Amino acid sequence: MCQIRRGREKSRPYNSVDASAYLTLSHLPIAMRSLSDIPGVVDSYLLYLNLDRGMADNTREAYGRDIARLLAWLAEQGTPLRDVTLDTLRLFVGELHDLGISARTQARTIAGIRSFFRYLLMEGYLEADPSSLLESPRIGLHLPEVLTVDEVNSLIDAVDVYKAEGQRDRAIIETLYSCGLRVSELTGLKISLYRPDEGYVIVIGKGNKERLVPLSPSAISEIDAWLAERAQLDVKPEGRDTLFLNRRGRPLTRVRVFQIVKDLALEAGIRKEISPHTLRHSFATHLLEGGANLRAIQQMLGHASIDTTQIYLHLDTTALQADILAYHPRNLAKTIKNR
Repeated sequence: MCQIRRGREKSRPYNSVDASAYLTLSHLPIAMRSLSDIPGVVDSYLLYLNLDRGMADNTREAYGRDIARLLAWLAEQGTPLRDVTLDTLRLFVGELHDLGISARTQARTIAGIRSFFRYLLMEGYLEADPSSLLESPRIGLHLPEVLTVDEVNSLIDAVDVYKAEGQRDRAIIETLYSCGLRVSELTGLKISLYRPDEGYVIVIGKGNKERLVPLSPSAISEIDAWLAERAQLDVKPEGRDTLFLNRRGRPLTRVRVFQIVKDLALEAGIRKEISPHTLRHSFATHLLEGGANLRAIQQMLGHASIDTTQIYLHLDTTALQADILAYHPRNLAKTIKNR
């Protein structure tokens, strides 16, 4: 059986020449479109995601890897891109399943494939979209890990502000939890968009969409204390407007933020498997438990659809069920009887 490569293909960098080629290609008459230069078509597609769709870098790179995986598999099968059918794509997805790739990753891959074929149809490379009826696997509801308020406080208290970068790490945890940010949004925070006097920060989210996120007084206090330390760093040009930097004056990576959170969780004695996203989930769950409107939480989180936000209703229901089982008199009576 043909093997589907798991490796991450390195994306080709975007430059003005590529962008110019894309803009020229996108205005060619449909009759002139050809699939003879597949790499060029893929580059054009990725630039379309960047220039027209404003897609986030991480999502665009994931789509690029998915398309590269599909094209490599098609080459092994000897199937030209123009001859791909729904059955071809179903066979490809079946092999993903056979490799043990999770349903969630399969669904993401299928989303990338659909996007690519819609582009090929829209630009006149194909006369029909073979992916239009391609089904995604069913994904069971995954309730994310959530910290209690006490656990969040323990995580913050675990930071030793007298150590190098301690104040930065404390500000990071406070900002992640107080604002419910994605880790990519945290690492992309700009000093020029920080408005402590007005009590908010402008966050650039998915698709380069901006939103206003309120800042708690404690978050402002921690960020301001970090900015005083940041002023002592030798800041490199690429980090001049970036809020959170490493000790070398460069923007923090997502991987480093993950490590900071995991190290602090270990220090705080938290046994749950957590990540920066856990603080985002905890932020939303605690707001809902406190009576916040679901629409308001959607806006704070930057969700395009409220369907995404509704997972926190399930979290709240789960907590309610546990309370009922623990404290309802009928359940208590049964528990006492069984002792």
